[in-house]
Amino acid sequence: MYYGEIKNCDIADGIGVRVTLFVSGCTNRCPGCFQPQTWDFQYGKPFTEQTERELLDMLAPGYINGLTLLGGEPFEPENQRALVPFLRRVRQAYPDKTVWAFTGNTYETLLRQGSHPRCEVTDEMLGLIDVLVDGPFVENLHEVGLRFRGSSNQRLIDMNKTREKGQVVLWND
Repeated sequence: MYYGEIKNCDIADGIGVRVTLFVSGCTNRCPGCFQPQTWDFQYGKPFTEQTERELLDMLAPGYINGLTLLGGEPFEPENQRALVPFLRRVRQAYPDKTVWAFTGNTYETLLRQGSHPRCEVTDEMLGLIDVLVDGPFVENLHEVGLRFRGSSNQRLIDMNKTREKGQVVLWND
């Protein structure tokens, strides 16, 4: 897996101060995407063990609320396979920090057998996430005032409550 950028002290992509990883590779290619350069799976730098250590170190301070995964598309199968072992380490090292992930897929698509993004680690990856921002960016539904999303069709899903209730529960600050 490659990544395009890492932001330390990001306040735009989830609650509180976060470390944000922008992974590379996306087959969704939403018109109006704010990062089309990340569609390329080889964009940026390789995601290595050293990258993981640096991210874990960035997550250490008490003022950091958690990790956010953006893209590109974190739920491309090849990205999921690289991210799941890393997310396990994050959860082990920082069980009280939250993990947010953004995807251009809907939650229902991620669950559907045979869908493109679904692979052997999708369920585990979903199980390691606290908030999932789902749905493609739709340019004509773009609203500047939306919190943590670009278009009104996108949902903020509270994954902990969704797992508990067995149905989608929207995140509510």
